Amino acid sequence: MLQSCVLFLLHFTKHVSAADTEASKDIHSSFEGYFISVWHNRLYLYSAAALVFGIWFSLKIVWKKKSLSHQVDPWLYTAAKKTSQPVEIKDVVHVSGVKIFYGSQTGTAKGFAKELSEEVRGLDIPAEVIDMKDYDPDDRLADECTNKSVCVFLLATYTDGQPTENADWFCKWLEEASTDFRYGKTYLRGLRYAVFGLGNSVYVGHYNTASKNVDKWLWMLSGARILTRGEGDCNVVKSRLGSVQADFLAWKAKFLKRLQALASGEKKSCGGNCKTRGGSCKSKREEVQEQPEEEVKELPQHNSSEEEHLETSSDEELAASNEKERGSVVDVEDLGSIMSNIRKAKSWSKGQGQGQMVKLSKLSGVKDDKGGGERREMITPALREALTKQGYRLIGSHSGVKLCRWTKSMLRGRGGCYKHTFYGIESHRCMETTPSLACANKCVFCWRHHTNPVGTEWRWKMDPAEKILQDALEKHQNMIWQFRGVPGVKPERFEEGLAVKHCALSLVGEPIMYPEINTFLRLLHTQRISSFLVTNAQFPQEIRNLVPVTQLYVSVDASTKDSLKKIDRPLFRDFWPRFLDSLKALGEKRQRTVYRLTLVKAWNVEELQAYSELIALGQPDFIEVKGVTYCGESSASSLTMANVPWHQEVVAFVQQLADMLPQYEIACEHEHSNCLLVAHTKFKVEGEWWTWIDYDGFQELVRAQEESGGQQSFSALDYMAKTPSWALFGSSEQGFDPADTRFQRRHKTKDISGC
Repeated sequence: MLQSCVLFLLHFTKHVSAADTEASKDIHSSFEGYFISVWHNRLYLYSAAALVFGIWFSLKIVWKKKSLSHQVDPWLYTAAKKTSQPVEIKDVVHVSGVKIFYGSQTGTAKGFAKELSEEVRGLDIPAEVIDMKDYDPDDRLADECTNKSVCVFLLATYTDGQPTENADWFCKWLEEASTDFRYGKTYLRGLRYAVFGLGNSVYVGHYNTASKNVDKWLWMLSGARILTRGEGDCNVVKSRLGSVQADFLAWKAKFLKRLQALASGEKKSCGGNCKTRGGSCKSKREEVQEQPEEEVKELPQHNSSEEEHLETSSDEELAASNEKERGSVVDVEDLGSIMSNIRKAKSWSKGQGQGQMVKLSKLSGVKDDKGGGERREMITPALREALTKQGYRLIGSHSGVKLCRWTKSMLRGRGGCYKHTFYGIESHRCMETTPSLACANKCVFCWRHHTNPVGTEWRWKMDPAEKILQDALEKHQNMIWQFRGVPGVKPERFEEGLAVKHCALSLVGEPIMYPEINTFLRLLHTQRISSFLVTNAQFPQEIRNLVPVTQLYVSVDASTKDSLKKIDRPLFRDFWPRFLDSLKALGEKRQRTVYRLTLVKAWNVEELQAYSELIALGQPDFIEVKGVTYCGESSASSLTMANVPWHQEVVAFVQQLADMLPQYEIACEHEHSNCLLVAHTKFKVEGEWWTWIDYDGFQELVRAQEESGGQQSFSALDYMAKTPSWALFGSSEQGFDPADTRFQRRHKTKDISGC
């Protein structure tokens, strides 16, 4: 067909040019004339060729479409038409669920995990609470990168900055994986996570170490942090919002807001102007600043400050990100900029932390103590609730009183405590109190299970000593009044019990931390109340500054540095020099002094030689050796019944210890309390022990010293009294007062409270 078209066109052009050829009458041959005519009409020829090519190409496309239509079923065209139209995507899941991992020692992180899971379920998002000890990260953690879940890690920091026992294996695995080339730096790419840490800023070198490490290791494995790590502080003085619970609530609010954004399909929490993933966001802050004042006032008080705190990247994360981006090799020319960035991050974080305290102070109505303003209260609402449930009668913002079980026992005529046997205390007239619930140790055998606050210095709001003593006496008397008419209570002892004669400052915490402790002691003596003060040997200067005390105790729970750290878990880094200096300070006192030794089987009972050296250092008047009291299972302590020595074991220990001390002998025994008294031989007069106290004589001596302005001093030998035979070691009564009737409990829960 194409050939015929070409011939037709050539024939047509030949006839068109015939007239011109005849007119020219040139001598050229017919062959030359033919080519000349083609040349003169070449424009027509080109146009014809283009027309033919266009027709041919169009026909070819039409033939191809027809051949395809015979091979494809008609229903595919219908589907193609439908897909070509815009479609709204429905039921796309951006967050399949939230997995909340917790590492908890005392149960706080576990409680936070359950609380968070309920809030997440309230958003119609599945939530699962996971104990980290029951989770195998080697087999399962990589799966979280692809199943669209969000992982939340709530981690407490335990002793020496270590993770809790249930999180130990998870953290070890994560640390090894972050540096193991076999896993690679992208092993957890796609994992979306958030971390909240629980710690105590009193432990300066280990504050929230566990959460910081987990956050860093997840980051190094390319995990995607959806919210910068939050930090809860149990130290109410430095906690940004006053308590670890308030810190968690602020972080939880931000997390839930971020989770809602992720569930709706939002990939970034801002316009993408963040310097680092999960870092501080400039655009978000600008939006907050541009809001009207009316809207800003409606926000919760902690939002502006807490959001700024939570959106802060640490210098460790910056260093990790630099290492991650650059690899293990760094160009020498880049070292300057890297170090400059780290220095800026550190200086910014320090300045931000200081400025943040000022902002929070304005919002909460509490000023920084450095500015001379009002300080925070030691007892937070959560702590108040916990201590109240344990039977404490709280006084003001940092004190408390509680009825000792031996007070109840002696009201019924069932015997008194070991102080009654050793020193002649009337247990039913003894008030157990403390002007400071805070302590500088977290002893493994603490019968309060570490519900009290901790600290190394007084930085709380302080109540006057007069108010503390007045309220303590009032609350103690109210508790005694509850025994009026109770079967078994002796009327005469009930009447005597309403008049307090002794005060045991050993309830809980560290009484010597209270700045007005000397005023408190003077007030006790003014009301002719004897004082028995117990300290944990971490405040040597305060011991030296003490006014005369009826009897001053120092707890000597271990005899070596390692065992003391293991048993007492002190907050001070220089705990051992403080401990030794406290013993020296005790030796400088002229009034009655006591070492209190608590034996924990398999922990400190083999340290006889070291104990004898410590006794020689402080030269106490008396040494109380008592078997540890098991206070029940506690997640904060690994102590079990296996660590409680039998009375025979305590006796054997004391006998060996007395043999190593030439100036000391065993004087008294209180078998009921599993306790023995070793006394200095200066209290053995003409073969008889004088370990009891002349309380009226002590009050007269104190009054005389006060009236003389401190010129007239006195010693422990000036107010001693003779010990009765039933209280002596080796007596048939074994320290139980024959005037009372011993009561043996059977099949009842043992009350372990008391001094």
